[in-house]
Amino acid sequence: MKLSHFSFDLPEELLADRPSDIRDEARLMVLDRKNQTIEHKYFKDLIDYFDEDDVMILNNTKVFPARLYGNKEKTGARIEVFLLRELNEEQRLWDVLVDPARKIRIGNKLYFGDDDMLVAEVIDNTTSRGRTLRFLYDGSYNEFRQKLTELGETPLPKYIKREVEPEDEERYQTIFAKNEGAVAAPTAGLHFSKHLLKRLEIKGVKLPEITLHVGLGTFNPVEVEDLSKHKMDSEEIFIEDKSVQIINDGIKTKRRICAVGTTSMRAIESSVSSSGTLNPYAGWTNKFIFPPYEFSIANCMVTNFHTPKSTLLMMVSAFAGHDFMKKAYEEAIKEKYRFYTYGDAMLII
Repeated sequence: MKLSHFSFDLPEELLADRPSDIRDEARLMVLDRKNQTIEHKYFKDLIDYFDEDDVMILNNTKVFPARLYGNKEKTGARIEVFLLRELNEEQRLWDVLVDPARKIRIGNKLYFGDDDMLVAEVIDNTTSRGRTLRFLYDGSYNEFRQKLTELGETPLPKYIKREVEPEDEERYQTIFAKNEGAVAAPTAGLHFSKHLLKRLEIKGVKLPEITLHVGLGTFNPVEVEDLSKHKMDSEEIFIEDKSVQIINDGIKTKRRICAVGTTSMRAIESSVSSSGTLNPYAGWTNKFIFPPYEFSIANCMVTNFHTPKSTLLMMVSAFAGHDFMKKAYEEAIKEKYRFYTYGDAMLII
């Protein structure tokens, strides 16, 4: 498979810049791989496809307000700083992206907040756009993190051109978000409402949680035609014994094992034993899944509609089958499904 196999024309008006009014009332396209059929439902109908002891794997990562706006010393130029990863808690060191990048050099200081309540110094240029910042802050670590939260903004993707609104703080977060560390939401999980989760629980569906802290690498464009040469950025994963047990029991009893989102799928595929079961894991993954690929754990997945040439589309194509996925996307465009972060969902069984 080559990059050009994942190109298609996506009308701009289908890029969703707002969530559906009610979480579980987004549309749901259901793809049945065995029968090669496509159904049109609503997300709340998801429950009809699951029975007692089936397993639905949720990514409980929590998005932190990663986008800050500061001013450069002397010139006062407005600089956007996107926090990517904390490198050292004690020294307050962070990997960040800055925009506009050309204006920022090693040694420059940036000031954040009305009264310059936070100052950062650029100490390294790691990539063309990336920098390492040291935040100069004397208070405790908890106070420092509180300041970052106060100053930060919900990191909506760049394609959403409108200003961040109060509802984004809640809607750009799954209702089961617990472990802070993501700079982007695991979007398939955004469609679950408290009511739907409760109904799934009552039905006896198992809902184990894993954590994959979504980084911007997920969205980095693929710039090589030969997919085997694309390198994914690493993202941090935590898979605990309790969840492993539930998932492996489901595999053993031949239940439906559903990965909610490409992030859950990448996490579980990064920790597979030689016998095709899941292992506990705490560490990093840069796994890139594209066709052809043999999946080991999940036999079903929930995902959103992805943009052309994205690594997410490649993974979903590997799972559904490339030709079937192409057909489904043609149907989605024809039926005006909403794409990307705040868009509609797909269930592949």
